Amino acid sequence: MKVIIRSVMMALLISGMSIIKVWAQAGAAAVPFVTIPPGARSAGMGDVGTGIADDIGALFWNPGGLAFQADRQATLSYSRWLPQFQADLFYAYGAYTQFWEQLDGTVGGSFLLMNLGEYERTDSRGNFLGRFRSFEFAVSLAYATLLSEDLGGGIQFRYIQSNLASDVQGESGVGRSVAFDFGLLWRPRHLQLFGSDWGDRISAGFNLQHVGPSITYAQQADPLPTTLRLGASAIVLQDEFNQLSLAFDISKLLVYRDETGSDKIPRSFITAWKNPGVEFSIGMEYWYEQLVALRAGYFTEPTRLGDRKFFSFGAGIRYDIFGMDFSFLIPQEENHPLANTMRFSLLVNFDRVYR
Repeated sequence: MKVIIRSVMMALLISGMSIIKVWAQAGAAAVPFVTIPPGARSAGMGDVGTGIADDIGALFWNPGGLAFQADRQATLSYSRWLPQFQADLFYAYGAYTQFWEQLDGTVGGSFLLMNLGEYERTDSRGNFLGRFRSFEFAVSLAYATLLSEDLGGGIQFRYIQSNLASDVQGESGVGRSVAFDFGLLWRPRHLQLFGSDWGDRISAGFNLQHVGPSITYAQQADPLPTTLRLGASAIVLQDEFNQLSLAFDISKLLVYRDETGSDKIPRSFITAWKNPGVEFSIGMEYWYEQLVALRAGYFTEPTRLGDRKFFSFGAGIRYDIFGMDFSFLIPQEENHPLANTMRFSLLVNFDRVYR
């Protein structure tokens, strides 16, 4: 039992120290890897995307955005995680979306893997008992359709498995759970503001993520990181060659735990607001001829939520049916675990030729 608990805590610490929210009078949620945004595009904009959701990245940010998409798309993303620790940690993500006329909507699926490296198993005296690898993964399936001309709705189901330690003395270091997301995206086709037509230039989104039962390791149950996201975006400059967009996101972890344990959903949707503070991010994206992009953003959260504060920068290029995105993160404090984190994403749009 002690071996399992020690292994679980070690793996959780390494994988989640940069993303688990530290709440006053609250414990951390489990499987924080599912909260890591997968794409380098959004990462370069300070982790915004709920109100944008205009490509395959909507699978994470807002499945409602898939309702406005008819292209077949695929993406791959990879990042070495916590490079400051020189550990064998990496994050990999793959996804595919396609419009199905028979279903009057878009269907998408994704696979997410967080590799936590290799560890030694020892007994209470420190004797070597062998090695094991820790990893976590999630598989999801989503469907989205237009609820009206200007409103898209989407739902996503997810299977989550966390292999933090090998079985010892009948105790399992593997946790499993299921969850769902529900998202809405409002993108008006016709909208007059300040004497100008802002149709298809403004959008706003809502996403309730990771709603599901707690995940259990060695008889200890921890809640999933159920999160409420709100976001908006606007194309503030658009002409024949240039396009400049601004966006922001606000998110709240709907998890609450005190000395008596954690509140289960839907009760936690109410009690979580006892913990003040939300995450906030803002970003911009500039495109030249829809071929080359430059991005920048800023992310912040209160001290009691983890005190992450960082700037991010990114770039993207589109050619033929392919796209490549890159992002780089710069924390505001020295020796931060996320320092020097780089992300790369490959996008393939089978139904659109960029140039």
